[in-house]
Parts: sequence; structure tokens; C-alpha cells
Amino acid sequence: MNNSLTAKEKAYVGLVKELPCSVCDQEGPSDAHHVKQHRQYTVVALCKSCHQGSKMGWHGERRAWAIAKMEEIDALNVTIQRVMELLIKR
Repeated sequence: MNNSLTAKEKAYVGLVKELPCSVCDQEGPSDAHHVKQHRQYTVVALCKSCHQGSKMGWHGERRAWAIAKMEEIDALNVTIQRVMELLIKR
């Protein structure tokens, strides 16, 4: 599979990285967590802790996610909503 991003994909992922965390609302910049690898439009804005934290993060014990009562699809919904709000402001 080709791992290079198109200009539109780069722009979208860049917008997502500007957002606050979709789980805990920590101010950005955020990581772009891929719900499914190589699918650039299904990325979720996550802070380092909610993304890669060993206790709180998605790639760890996911405590922040459990506390927020969220799954990936819920966080993706928050991310898309915020991207749209950001685009409307511009």
C-alpha cells in the first residue's frame, strides 16, 4: 500500500492536529490517531496521554476513555465536528 499522503489528506490531518483532544479536551496540538491504518480521514485528535499513555491512553489501559465513556467512533465524531467548526470559522 502506498503510504504517501495526498495534498488533501495532509491538509485534513494537519487540521486534526490543531484541535484539542477529543477525549479530555486538552488544548492542541494533538496527535492524529488512526482508527484504521492508512485511512487518513478517520483520524482522531488525541493528546499524548489519551493516545499513547500507558495508563490513560488508547494504546495502554484506556482509563481516560473509560472515564469519558468513549469509544473510538465517539472520539471520531467529536473530531469531525470540531474540524467542521474550524473550517466554518475560516
